[in-house]
Amino acid sequence: MLICSRIPLLPTRLGTQSHMKNQALFSPTSRILCSQQQSPKSTMKEYRRRRALNPIIITPDEQISLISKQSEKKLILDGKKGFLHQEMMILCALGYYVNGFRGFPWLALNFHMAHNLNMNPSTLQIVQNMGNLPMVAKPFYGILSDALYIGGAHRIPYVSIGVVLQALSWGSLALIPAASKAFIPLMACVLLTNFGASIAEVAKDALIAEYGQYNKVPGLQSYALMASAVGGVLGNLLGGIFLVKALQTKSMFLAFAAILVLQLTVCLKAREESLGLPQPSNYNPVRESIPQIIKRQYSDLMVAIKDESVSHSLIWIVSSILLIPALSGSIFCYQTQCLNLDSSVIGMSKVTGQLMLLSLTILYDRFGKNIPMRKLASIMQISYAFSLLLDMVLVKQINIQLGISNEVFALCFSGLAEVIAQFKLLPFYMLFASLAPSGCEGSLLSFVASALCLSSIFSGFLGVGLASFLGITSGDYSNLPLGIMVQFLAALLPLRWIGCVTTSQDPTEKNVKKGRSKRTRRTRRVGRVSYDPMYSYRRERESDLQRCWHATVGWWGE
Repeated sequence: MLICSRIPLLPTRLGTQSHMKNQALFSPTSRILCSQQQSPKSTMKEYRRRRALNPIIITPDEQISLISKQSEKKLILDGKKGFLHQEMMILCALGYYVNGFRGFPWLALNFHMAHNLNMNPSTLQIVQNMGNLPMVAKPFYGILSDALYIGGAHRIPYVSIGVVLQALSWGSLALIPAASKAFIPLMACVLLTNFGASIAEVAKDALIAEYGQYNKVPGLQSYALMASAVGGVLGNLLGGIFLVKALQTKSMFLAFAAILVLQLTVCLKAREESLGLPQPSNYNPVRESIPQIIKRQYSDLMVAIKDESVSHSLIWIVSSILLIPALSGSIFCYQTQCLNLDSSVIGMSKVTGQLMLLSLTILYDRFGKNIPMRKLASIMQISYAFSLLLDMVLVKQINIQLGISNEVFALCFSGLAEVIAQFKLLPFYMLFASLAPSGCEGSLLSFVASALCLSSIFSGFLGVGLASFLGITSGDYSNLPLGIMVQFLAALLPLRWIGCVTTSQDPTEKNVKKGRSKRTRRTRRVGRVSYDPMYSYRRERESDLQRCWHATVGWWGE
């Protein structure tokens, strides 16, 4: 509070321990008293008496609280908090790395089903798509993660639960012989590992979205994808080497289970309250029952989804996956059974794809964020459509006519379509993360992930139906080029309603800048406000304060 008049102004409290003449006049939280009846000398005696009784000590927390709102956008932390944010980085980087490293056991599982169990392409693709059914329930996991706290935390416990379920699944496949030989136990283990992976993914996505919004660090999803791509590179590389050297799929399952135990150890050591995450204001476990919390969180999710920027963009990205029949199982069986490609070639092709994904993510993080969203989506969809035709080149053996062997062609181009399909989702994840309301990050992002997963499952079953309709079997791949051409035409259809995609990659940025511009101009007219732990003033009051201060110093010197 500041009361200004023509008589001296004396502070009742000053946050300093040095001589008064060498310090600033006012503290941002000081109360300035002005009286026409008090003499300057008596006031100074009263001030010295109070200061001797109640010394003021400025702590680091008080210094941080005095920083201006404009500088709060930056991470201004002491040494302890810096360590905690490093812990946050390790936790998320390891989580997304392990998520990408899941290609290591899955490569072994695909070879196990194709060679050891002699599954035909349609059955193999059904197992792959039915295994993704737990991913459809991601919105429920997101609502639980946003609303229900376990031990005072609502992100790390869910990551730990997901890791435990995955470790149990892969450990069972490695140590229990019946689990890897019969179809029903194998399917149960696949469902269990994807159930755990979906829970962990929801919690991790919500964690980085909440952290990015609270600390004003946008675009963390691109770094998460980089970590996942690095894990994919090493996972597929080591997977191909393991299959060539030993062909022991069970040892690969056991090795990945050991990595999951390491991740669980890191999660159990971490404390969520130390990661700089805000506690939602609406969290009250005493007054609200669990059904009420879930109902309220569901209502917030529905409000977020009804936003046109979210719903229209979500409709487009879902339809761009939904309408394309996936023939991944047929292509995999054709490469291994007809072309007799070695497992190392398949593994290295996935390594090449993950390296491409990592490179695209880095380029997007550096240069692609300013590209309009609609234009970027169009480019990626067209690129994806034409990348599907590369399988046609391999099936028709056009590469042999050009002097390129099947191994080299598969190594360089076989995983390109899958890479573009994964990279296409990154800008949309960043868009939805920026639009997620506070306290609803997990619910919204899990709903988006569930919709994308459901569309992918439908695409897989659509591909199974197309393969059955065309008569594509393990002994007859003559109609596979026709199926690839259907894929290409279907991939171009979403371009007709590309207008559903929002133009800007961050629709809130323009409104924020517009809202700040008037305030900025008004501040420049009034004057500069400089927040310092010991100094605060405005130019419009400067002359009045200086006159009072000089008068006070003069009377004090007497």
